[in-house]
Amino acid sequence: MIRFQWPWMVLLLLVPLLQWLAFRRRDLVADHRRRRTTLLYPDLQRLQRLFQGSRPGLSRGSRLQLLLVGLLWLGLTFALMRPQWLKPYTNQKVEGYDLMLAVDASHSMEALDFSVNGRQVSRMQVVKGVMGRFIEARQGDRVGLIIFGNQAFVLSPLTLDRRAVRQLLDNLVPRIAGDGTAIGDAIGLGVKKLRQRPPGSRVLILVTDGENTAGSLPPLDAARLAAHEGVRIYTIGLGSHQKEVPIFEEGRLTYRSDLGFDETILKKIAAVTGGAYFRASDADALQKISARINELEKTKAESRTVYVPQPLYRWPLALALLSLLLLGLFPGGRWRRPGGGHD
Repeated sequence: MIRFQWPWMVLLLLVPLLQWLAFRRRDLVADHRRRRTTLLYPDLQRLQRLFQGSRPGLSRGSRLQLLLVGLLWLGLTFALMRPQWLKPYTNQKVEGYDLMLAVDASHSMEALDFSVNGRQVSRMQVVKGVMGRFIEARQGDRVGLIIFGNQAFVLSPLTLDRRAVRQLLDNLVPRIAGDGTAIGDAIGLGVKKLRQRPPGSRVLILVTDGENTAGSLPPLDAARLAAHEGVRIYTIGLGSHQKEVPIFEEGRLTYRSDLGFDETILKKIAAVTGGAYFRASDADALQKISARINELEKTKAESRTVYVPQPLYRWPLALALLSLLLLGLFPGGRWRRPGGGHD
């Protein structure tokens, strides 16, 4: 489908007509003045015979020049009207769930109390591996990503592009949002984004390894708000049962005993919203979450048709430039010789 962005530019086509009418009026006035004068000629019969031999109308060269000038003006006018070809692009209807991941990015996520294949890894590395596989497995679902530390931020809105969310998660580093743990703010931000989706499949997965030490919204109040909006929260607690946890601080390895998490509050958050609590030490935790999510009602993504404009002004502009080139080669409708003369 073709659309003109500036259709009112078509009025420029009337300019040559108005100019012709103005010149015609001037010629009529001049002819009237000539008719009022007396022509004295000794041999009127001879003059009459000479004019009878001439034929009215334009010569071949004049017609060609007029055609080229008309094409030039027509091409410029249509180029100024900015024609566009509207190519339809339709989003597909996809059934799935709306999953928002809220990942703790505080300093404690650098703790080295997990091991993979006999190698010590940080809590953040465990989250990236486990949650990354979880994202890849949620085909057809809309997934978003929230990170929180002293504050909560939306790193990715709900999207079907799971690869993009996975890449954002892989590039996540601890302390990017501060050293604190604003659990309540993260829940509130997740509810704000999920409440815009159809009810029935709003799910928030909260992954944290600490207690609520920052933010303005208490976690339980945020959980009640989530329950009111129909958002189910599945909480995952990170951390081992070690009394002293190794962590790198200021370039050296130290052991701290205050890097545990409040398991009680995470259980209450899940219970208030109708979700469930899991420990990250359970290898089947995310499989159990997937099974619980699959029991919910799926929602359909909106099907919208968007018309993507593709400019077409190059074609009428090319016609105008070609006409201008031919006018230069055929001035007065005749071929211009290289030496500057005419046929």
